[in-house]
Amino acid sequence: MKLLLLRHSAGYEHSYLPNAEVTLKELGQENGWHVETTHQLEAISEGRLNDVDVLAFATTGDLAFSDEQKELILNFVKDGKGFFGIHNATDTCYDWPEYGEMLGGYFAGHPWHEEVNVIVEDNDHPATAHLGSSFKVVDEIYSFRDYDRSKTRVLMHLDPESIDITKGDRDDQDYALAWCHDYGKGRVMYSALGHPDALWNEDWFRKHIVGCVKWAANEA
Repeated sequence: MKLLLLRHSAGYEHSYLPNAEVTLKELGQENGWHVETTHQLEAISEGRLNDVDVLAFATTGDLAFSDEQKELILNFVKDGKGFFGIHNATDTCYDWPEYGEMLGGYFAGHPWHEEVNVIVEDNDHPATAHLGSSFKVVDEIYSFRDYDRSKTRVLMHLDPESIDITKGDRDDQDYALAWCHDYGKGRVMYSALGHPDALWNEDWFRKHIVGCVKWAANEA
């Protein structure tokens, strides 16, 4: 399995990104994957993606993709490959609504950056099978617009009783933290966690990332 991570900041530059690159390459060695990372939008080309099984984004801001690149990315997934959005992958491509539709939502804000309780909805998924019914984590918690749980498989969500819910912006108090769904013949996986640098060294989080990648690659 081959994974290509696009790490490109056209907006806010997250400090965790170097940690994510190192972690993904380490996990690649441990799991027999070939992992490449790039900052260059030009790397998203037909020739490059022909050899890729999972395309991962850790990006911010509106990316200067050509129309051909946009079509290439969507068709990459529709034709049977995998897409993995990491944390701020929802905080990008606002000028490309088909991307938000493919991924399952856009960043709307981060009302909480503190220790929260996370409710695991689905322990049958490889990304959450090891997490029990709930767990606590310190992270930057996103809220989303254009997110609809009826159109995706929600794996875990914020426990509204663990925070001051009045800081949020959703009437339904539904703050999903990971989801996945089919897109055409392919698979889309998203995890909202990962903002703290140190989280990428935590064993449970690394197992979460492995499960995300394996599901997106249709290996689990």
